[in-house]
Amino acid sequence: MTALFRWLGGVDYAPTWRAMQSFTDERNATTPDEVWFLEHGPVFTLGLNGKREHLLAPGDIPVVGIDRGGQVTYHGPGQLVVYPLIDLRRRGIGVRQLVVALESAVIALAAAHGIAAAGRRDAPGVYVEGCKLASLGLRIRRGCSYHGLALNVDMDLEPFGRINPCGMAGLEMTQLATLGVAGDVHEIALELAPMLSNALGMAWNGRWSGQSDTSTTPLSVSSW
Repeated sequence: MTALFRWLGGVDYAPTWRAMQSFTDERNATTPDEVWFLEHGPVFTLGLNGKREHLLAPGDIPVVGIDRGGQVTYHGPGQLVVYPLIDLRRRGIGVRQLVVALESAVIALAAAHGIAAAGRRDAPGVYVEGCKLASLGLRIRRGCSYHGLALNVDMDLEPFGRINPCGMAGLEMTQLATLGVAGDVHEIALELAPMLSNALGMAWNGRWSGQSDTSTTPLSVSSW
């Protein structure tokens, strides 16, 4: 079964999260998988088992407790967020395979720009010389995934200093712009999409699926 790849643009965090939950709860055995590409306004998200002690000084940035795994992370403009809404049982893959696929796509993108990146079994994500380039956090419900990947493209990294990213004190974050990769979030999304579709064994025709095809609540573009 094919998947629908969607570009949602700039969207607020909370309604997007609720839309993912609704999509997952309402889907059935014939619902196509979807992969959402987007960016959020400034927000800290704290996973189910997240410890508030890792919120060092959030300041005026809102903190949202959510239903994914992992600790605290930051989303903001200039970061590409990818949400794979996938029926894992139907595709015959496990959570670890999904994590590896997400990491592999980012590693392939980095390699295309001459950057050596790698994943870590003990701390999911993608790293370049010890600095974290992309973060992962998933939720599996009814055998289906939501939440996903956050890839730092060209953003203000200062808010990461207000937390222990992913619960790791002193972890330094990096981004594609710092590593010499030019391109905005949408341009990087177009580059990453075929790499992710290949890693997941999906077809990508080079075009985003229309928003009118989706059963989720339409998501409005925000100006932060």
